Amino acid sequence: MRILIAEDDFASRKFMMRFLTKYGECDITVDGNEAVEAFKMALETGEGYDLICMDIMMPVVDGFQALTQIRGIENDYQIPEEKSVKIIMTTALSESKNVTKAFKLGCTAYAGKPIDREKFENELRKLELIGS
Repeated sequence: MRILIAEDDFASRKFMMRFLTKYGECDITVDGNEAVEAFKMALETGEGYDLICMDIMMPVVDGFQALTQIRGIENDYQIPEEKSVKIIMTTALSESKNVTKAFKLGCTAYAGKPIDREKFENELRKLELIGS
């Protein structure tokens, strides 16, 4: 599995990298703009991501904006919905308006911080990214 971690906080990046490395190859970006660029580059080289874990509150381009741009790129490339990248928004912003907005913009799942490993792994199983 190819994974992109979009996270501006160093400790969160390090945690996500250590946690997800056992499931696949991880790339890291520190803001939404870098995440969008990494996503485009991966598509162009034929090595698209299976999973993007993206924080909402990031500098330059936030997670909501990056999510919108990534879904737009998939649309431009005519990637069918069933083949689109799974995007899990990872954030401390657990207010219902943020959760609703994230799903409305096209996220696949939502994980509150601090990340609960067991719940996150269960979500990966539900998304059929890892086995049981």
